[in-house]
Amino acid sequence: MAAAMAATVLVVTGSPANAAGTGTGYLHTSGNKIVDSTGATVRLTGINWFGMETDNKTFHGLWANNPWKSQLDLMANLGYNTIRVPFSDDALKPGAQATSVNTYSNPDLIGLSPLQILDKVVDYAGQKGMRIILDRHRPTSAGQTALWYTSGVPESTWINDWKSLAQHYAGNTTVIGADLHNEPHADGTNPNATGSCWGCGDESRDWRLAAERAGNAILSVQSNWLIFVEGVSCPSGGLSNVWDNDTSNDEDCGWWGGNLTKAGQYPVRLNVANRLVYSPHEYATSVYHQAWFDDPSYPANMPAIWDKYFGYLYKQNIAPIMVGEFGTTLASNIDKVWLQELMKYMGSGVNGMSFTYWSWNPNSGDTGGILKDDWATVDQAKQSIISPYLIPPTGGVNPSPPVSPSASPSPRVSPSVSPSPSPSASPSPRVSPSPSPSASPSASPSSPGGKTCTATYKVANQYPGGFQGEVTVNAGSSAISGWTVKWAFPNGQSISQLWNGTLSASGSNVTVTNMSYNGTLAAGASTMFGFNGSWSGSNGVPSTVTCTAS
Repeated sequence: MAAAMAATVLVVTGSPANAAGTGTGYLHTSGNKIVDSTGATVRLTGINWFGMETDNKTFHGLWANNPWKSQLDLMANLGYNTIRVPFSDDALKPGAQATSVNTYSNPDLIGLSPLQILDKVVDYAGQKGMRIILDRHRPTSAGQTALWYTSGVPESTWINDWKSLAQHYAGNTTVIGADLHNEPHADGTNPNATGSCWGCGDESRDWRLAAERAGNAILSVQSNWLIFVEGVSCPSGGLSNVWDNDTSNDEDCGWWGGNLTKAGQYPVRLNVANRLVYSPHEYATSVYHQAWFDDPSYPANMPAIWDKYFGYLYKQNIAPIMVGEFGTTLASNIDKVWLQELMKYMGSGVNGMSFTYWSWNPNSGDTGGILKDDWATVDQAKQSIISPYLIPPTGGVNPSPPVSPSASPSPRVSPSVSPSPSPSASPSPRVSPSPSPSASPSASPSSPGGKTCTATYKVANQYPGGFQGEVTVNAGSSAISGWTVKWAFPNGQSISQLWNGTLSASGSNVTVTNMSYNGTLAAGASTMFGFNGSWSGSNGVPSTVTCTAS
């Protein structure tokens, strides 16, 4: 893997991050602090920008009608000094291809591999004084896994891919470390559950031991990186008690990746001192309604809960804490209070806990993002709560010029990126990856002036009770000024939300017309609209999808 990777990637030197919030040179730890190469305290106040862990194999939002650099410009202007970048091992395979990149707004990304696009983001982030944390989110783009390995992606692949990344970014102080595996958790899918435990001593399940193996392997080739280690959900790994929702044998179950109750007793031991950062996850009711939200004393009860799961490590000066994911739709006052209180708990100023908010993306199914669906408008309700705690990078901000409206692919919703609750309750729906069915484009009806278009329908993601669809509209041999796409759902499907088009539906019959900004297409050009739908019958795609041009 390392040799193949080295043969196809760009060589990136980057510019050293020099912001007040992110420090100078490589980072290391001192007690519960993260410090830079001069010994100055650093606080990472960042954001998650996901997509490289999905079928797209690159950052979501590259389909938008603005240059990719404008995303980083906006992050920096808002005050985020760090980007946590989720990826899957699939994106690192030789020959991996990035998809859903708007070639009009991002012509500099045409033909680049997922890693080459990451290289460009790293380089520009470094110019802005930002830091990058790499997060191995999934073994494959298929979805989360309880353990850090699968039958198709063994532990050796996981470790070798990490070593290759560490070697690839050696000397580039923008990339500061490895979040080893996202949300190890108990496996509650069968009575013989064998999920990730902490301190149980079983090398096939003990996440603490696996983190040591991977962390030390990375440090053997890149001794300057920080090693970010998440928690589990249940320290026991949720053996038989998970199956019948009986948590009497393991009362400390919590969020996936969020439970570090055993880390004090069984610490992660690394061969290089001052490199360990613990990185729990924490969520609100929009992800799952945990019992503590119903406590009569809420939110006064929350600091003790956070202390139990991870805060004690910080308060006892054992290790730094970086809350790697936390987020909410803010749909309820409970969630608003939760976010306000969590920000207070993590502290203000340079001495507070580090964090990376989930997420930048608007298309996180149960949290939404800092951005709204146009990938340009900021959700001010969320940003106003987080903003006082941000330490902006001090690198130069050179905003990318806007791109005039034109055809652009639309957002894709990715419910699978959201965390799941503790195994004591029914898990939240996740994407169940399966082959993406599609309908072949049909011949266009005759249009005035001989103008034609075709439309291709694709199911991008499926999960229990719902799906996300994408329709690509292609102009024919002549330019068009408008388009109308029609189909009939075969099995009772219905659309609950649609973007980049105007919807008209009657029973099973669907009509979508262009918006003002994506109707005009040059000859051979394309645009895309997308939608969320629900299954009320057996799964299927329309047999015929027609496109009429004007």
